[in-house]
Amino acid sequence: MAASIGGLAAAHVVERQLRNWEIGRSQRQADETGAARSVEDFIAISREVGLDDSAVPALLAERFGWPVFDRELLHHMAGDDAVRRQIYASMDERDLGWMEESLRSLMQAEFVRNDYFHRLAETVLTLARQGRAIFVGRGADLILPRDYGLRVRLTASPEHRARRLASQQGLNIDDARRALARIRADRDEFIRHHFRVDPADPARFDLCINAERFTPQHALELILSAAEAHGITKR
Repeated sequence: MAASIGGLAAAHVVERQLRNWEIGRSQRQADETGAARSVEDFIAISREVGLDDSAVPALLAERFGWPVFDRELLHHMAGDDAVRRQIYASMDERDLGWMEESLRSLMQAEFVRNDYFHRLAETVLTLARQGRAIFVGRGADLILPRDYGLRVRLTASPEHRARRLASQQGLNIDDARRALARIRADRDEFIRHHFRVDPADPARFDLCINAERFTPQHALELILSAAEAHGITKR
C-alpha cells in the first residue's frame, strides 16, 4: 500500500474492489451450493513490531488476486464516514442484520456507537462479508468469525527486529530496542483492552512463521499450504 492513504484514494480503492467482488460473486453463484457463509474467504496477517508488513501480503495478493487491506488503510477507512457509507451501500438487510449481531458479540459495555473500535470492527466485518480479502493488522484476526479464514503470525527474535528497525530508521541499537518496546506496549494494550485476550497467545493463529528463518517467498509457500488445508483456494 502507499505510504499515505488519502480520502480520495481510499474511496477509489473501495469503489474498484466492490465492483470486482460483485463480478466475482456473480461468477461463483452458479457453482456454489449449501448454506450461505457469513463471510468470504480471508487471510488475516499479524506481525511482530519491526518486521516487514508488506512483502508477504503483496505476494499473497499476486497469487490469489485478492485485495490487501493493511493497517493504515483500515485505520483510514474506519475514520472516514464517506468511505464507510460507500461500503455499506452494497449491503442488504440480511447483511446488516448479521453485522449487528457480530458487533454485539464483540462490543463491551463501555463501547459507544461513535467509538473508533466500533467503526473499525464494522469496516473489517463489512469488507469480509463483501468478498475475499487479505487483512493486515488492527486485530482483524480477532474481529472476524473464528470458524472462517486463515490467521497467520509473522515473528522473529527481538534482536533481529531491533537490528532491522535500526537499519531502516538510522537508529542505534538501544534506541531501536526502546522504540520496539514502546510500540509493542501500545499494540498489546489495544488488543487487551478491546478483545480481553493475551496478545502473545499463539493459539490466536493457525500458522506462525519465523521471518528470521524464512524468506517472504518461503512464507508464501507455507501460507498457501495452510490455506489449502483450510479449504481456501483462489477459485
